Amino acid sequence: MTIQRGFIALSLTLAALSAAAQGFPNKAVKMIVPFPPAGATDVVARFVAQKLGERWGQSVIVENRPGAGGSIGSDLVAKSAPDGYTLLMATSSTHSIGPSLSKLPYDPIKDFAPIAHVANVPNVLVVSPTLPVKDVKELVALAKARPGQLNFASSGNGTIVHLNAELFKMLTGVDMQHIPYKGTALAIPDLANGQVAMLFDSLASVMPHIKSNRARPIALNGRTRSPLLPEVPTFAEAGLPAFDTYTWFGMFAPAGTPKDIVTKVHDDVLAALQAPDLKDRFASVGAEPVGGTQEQFTARILADTTKWAQVIKTAKVRIE
Repeated sequence: MTIQRGFIALSLTLAALSAAAQGFPNKAVKMIVPFPPAGATDVVARFVAQKLGERWGQSVIVENRPGAGGSIGSDLVAKSAPDGYTLLMATSSTHSIGPSLSKLPYDPIKDFAPIAHVANVPNVLVVSPTLPVKDVKELVALAKARPGQLNFASSGNGTIVHLNAELFKMLTGVDMQHIPYKGTALAIPDLANGQVAMLFDSLASVMPHIKSNRARPIALNGRTRSPLLPEVPTFAEAGLPAFDTYTWFGMFAPAGTPKDIVTKVHDDVLAALQAPDLKDRFASVGAEPVGGTQEQFTARILADTTKWAQVIKTAKVRIE
């Protein structure tokens, strides 16, 4: 009799979850961005939130919860009710890099249900306008001729901007010095006047400085060249096909969210990514819509986790 009651209770629970999924969403949905407003994650999230709101006929409210490298906002979602009404727009920093740098209050795999790989933003290698190089080959030759003399800026120790440069060092065998800043914008004046030799940054962040001639791009990662910088070769074209370091943006729900709801959000995000106006908005900030399956997204998270763990170990990166 006890077993029968258990089956009945389970059946009722599954029926309730299915009904909830069929009516989802019937109220406002909150999308947490674990970084400050106006950054690339925030911009991508707001584009997607608008399209989902139009599709659902419900408000999708973007809420910024920055702090601790994105772990505060991410943890908030991990501990939220698994009903689909609190979602997370996260990045490779929160889910693939953070686990190797510090003890996080959440498990990036077990505590979340991956929904969709929303976008990639290419990383661009820019050099000081004063540096006498015009391509990656010349930069590597100069760095090898001056071991330990050239430097590179970052937005802080352990950030993806820092790790991009460490991976570059590993792949090319050059020796350069790291100069961390509290954000790449603060490094631009030193890059412009030659105190800093080079910087890796997302296309969205560095594009204004390229336009103002304070930074000179020599390569970017991507399957093809960016329409924003058609004259700049990809790293594969420059002889470094292993330099695959997109900053990815992805949407997550708390673990335990009903599969029907996760699937619905996934399908609606993919439909939004096909909208011509969203593609145009993404292109304006250098973002590339991705989509794909939830399984492909999970595989990307795990592959990046392995890659960055190796870079962090080899470079002996520590958070102070």
